[in-house]
Amino acid sequence: MLAFAKLALLAFISGGEQQGGLLDVNPGLMIWTIVTFVALLLILTKLAWKPILSSLSERENFIRESLEKAEVAQKEAQKMISDNQASLAKAEEEAQKIIEQARDYAENLKSQIVNESKEEAKKMIEKASDEIERKNQEAFSELREQVADIAVQAAEKIILENLDKEKQRKIVDKFINELSKN
Repeated sequence: MLAFAKLALLAFISGGEQQGGLLDVNPGLMIWTIVTFVALLLILTKLAWKPILSSLSERENFIRESLEKAEVAQKEAQKMISDNQASLAKAEEEAQKIIEQARDYAENLKSQIVNESKEEAKKMIEKASDEIERKNQEAFSELREQVADIAVQAAEKIILENLDKEKQRKIVDKFINELSKN
């Protein structure tokens, strides 16, 4: 470095006396330019280079962390998507079960209503048949009594007073009972 300083001093002393063009090489100016560049480089290394490098390192770490977080977030998103798909499939399966149960319930209810309606209709028909039978029996009894009364009256008029009324009624009732048994 000492040789460099001597060379710079010699160029400085000799540099002021010459006049040259733009393309002429001036060793003194060249040495001062190099000295200034080296000094600026040393100052920047001490003052600015470390902050710039630390800023770049921080930026690199931030980007790396962001990428890692993005990967983690993407994995979580994929997991959530698969969980959602599983939940959706489960919900769809449960919905199908509920629909099937509702169909079964509706079919059972329909069968029950039809059976109850048939039973009710059967009971109504039996009740009506019993009522008809009872009315027929009543009508037959009434008709028998009327026929007996008519027969007694007719026999009474025919026979006039040969037989009494009670005997005639017994004879006619006996005759009608024999007819109804046949």
